[in-house]
Amino acid sequence: MKNVKLQIIRHFESKIGGVTALFVFVLAVSFVTRCALLAKTAADAGWDLSLLGAFALGMVFDAGFALIPAAVAALFLAATPPDFFSRRIGRALALAGIAIGVGIALFSSIAEWLFWDEFGTRFNFIAVDYLIYTTEVMGNIRESYNMEALFGALGAATVFLTLLLWRSPLCAWIKQQPATNSQDTIAPAAPPSPVRVWKIAAMWILAAIVSTFALDVDRSPSFANTYNAELARNGPWSLFSAFWNNEIDYGRLYATLPNDEAFAILKKELQMPESGKDSEREVTSTRPTITPNIIQITVESLSAEFLGAFNPASKLTPNLDALASKSLFFENFYATGTRTDRGMEALTLALPPTPGRSIIKRPANSNLFTLGSVLRTRGYETTFIYGGYGYFDNMNTFFSGNGYRIIDRRSVDSSDVTFSSIWGACDENLLDWTLREARAATARNAPFHFFVMTTSNHRPYTFPEGRIDLPSKISGREGAVKYTDYAIGRFLEKAKSEPWFKNTVFVIVADHCASSAGKTALPVNRYHIPLLIYAPGGHIAPGRVSTLTSQIDYAPTLLGLLGWNYKSRFFGRDVLAPQPTPPQGRALIGTYQKLGYFDGSRLTILSPLKGTAQYDWDAKTLTSRPAAKKVPEARATAIAYYQTASWLYKNKRYPEAENPEAKK
Repeated sequence: MKNVKLQIIRHFESKIGGVTALFVFVLAVSFVTRCALLAKTAADAGWDLSLLGAFALGMVFDAGFALIPAAVAALFLAATPPDFFSRRIGRALALAGIAIGVGIALFSSIAEWLFWDEFGTRFNFIAVDYLIYTTEVMGNIRESYNMEALFGALGAATVFLTLLLWRSPLCAWIKQQPATNSQDTIAPAAPPSPVRVWKIAAMWILAAIVSTFALDVDRSPSFANTYNAELARNGPWSLFSAFWNNEIDYGRLYATLPNDEAFAILKKELQMPESGKDSEREVTSTRPTITPNIIQITVESLSAEFLGAFNPASKLTPNLDALASKSLFFENFYATGTRTDRGMEALTLALPPTPGRSIIKRPANSNLFTLGSVLRTRGYETTFIYGGYGYFDNMNTFFSGNGYRIIDRRSVDSSDVTFSSIWGACDENLLDWTLREARAATARNAPFHFFVMTTSNHRPYTFPEGRIDLPSKISGREGAVKYTDYAIGRFLEKAKSEPWFKNTVFVIVADHCASSAGKTALPVNRYHIPLLIYAPGGHIAPGRVSTLTSQIDYAPTLLGLLGWNYKSRFFGRDVLAPQPTPPQGRALIGTYQKLGYFDGSRLTILSPLKGTAQYDWDAKTLTSRPAAKKVPEARATAIAYYQTASWLYKNKRYPEAENPEAKK
């Protein structure tokens, strides 16, 4: 035993032993981070054998990640002269390197904690996007948290751990002195030869390369509890994986059908002739044709549960609750995704959420078939109005590339912004800009469609004081929801005095829910959002729609209410159109990897590596369990929606609506 202990000590005395020390340190930080995240989500985690499996698998990914900095350190140490650390500059650099390494490790853990607090997951595709928009993200963190205290604690912990490591036997190799135990002093070991050092360094580097290609997040075993699945991941490793796989080829990774079969199923769903690989069809309406203005207010993170119309215990939305009784109110309406760009994608393109990045942020995303392109065939002006800077999430590029005029913070005067957060002007300011744009369009005698995107209901949840009975920021999400409700009520009250008011249809819809985290892979209740269509001029009668509806159904349903005949490519359908055989309600929901088809009682999920699974959904308990009986038809329908949508986008077969006037 003593000889083993001596060998271990002498290993750490050599500079190559410092690589082992770094490897062990990164492993320890990763393990502590996982324990902290488990403590944070203890009530939702699955406390069974799968939790042990999650920790075991997590340690494998932790080791794979730890090998990367270890390999870099091994290469550096092998390249330094044998006496490098006996010099003052060498020791100074070693101390600085330890401090930087400790600081990065602690910063990564804190960042993971904050990301988990917001999204309930380890780093993923969202984190990759956030790295691109550092101004908004860092500003959001700065406004949401006490950064002075956070960085103060980070600095103090970094200094403490650095000094602790510096004085420990793990760093004896730097100071060129023997490590000691409680019994005696052991003579320093002779330094290994440069050849041996390079051989050991090569082993570290080879191990890092092998682990990089051998460990695949997408090939991890599945867990019934989503939180356990996330705990099994390593945050930085998942971040690199998401960055590497930011474009996902549906045909290569997901279950497929022969293309002809997939399109045949889609055409049956859309009740169109079964010929050709497209979704083009003639849509006719039995309603009288009208061309009112359309102001669509897309509200950030407005979960259905916030509205008293859904949740009587909630008192956060008095204006929207009053509006619901005057509107066509959709009770069973679902978002397609968990991010704003996914909501925008579905509400404009009426396409399912294909895997990987949303089309908003992909190349070749201009001149597509959108609600705006259909409206422009009737002479509408289409405008995207956003309170922040629209370069975020590629919004301006997408909307301008699809025929929308852009109004964002960059295009308004500074006097038009009386209060703002890092995400943009407050919702009052945004809706005041909307009023001004409506007046200008009316003066031009042009019908208009505005896609308005709010920002106030977003962390850090700040808004002008004195508007509502809750304080800014410290009241959190509740205050932000109530403020947005106030701003919408104020906007509608002002609009009443405008000459265009009664000739305008107002749409209130959410982009996604406030939280997407849940125990299951796709928690259906975390996609339930409100949709209100309000026509003060009586163009559209108030009422309630209980049909299960998806965001992709919004555009065709709205055009159906307007009584339009048009050539459609939408994957959504008019859920209010009279049909000989009314199709069953369904919702398409997903993340950037998992794609869901929900029919009200059954959820079919498609996942990478050709994975498919079905679950029975219990609406009373809001939980799902593995399906008691598999339904091949539901699986085939799910595949058909996502496969054909991916194929049409990839093959540029979703072109914008043609304007007859443009041909003259």
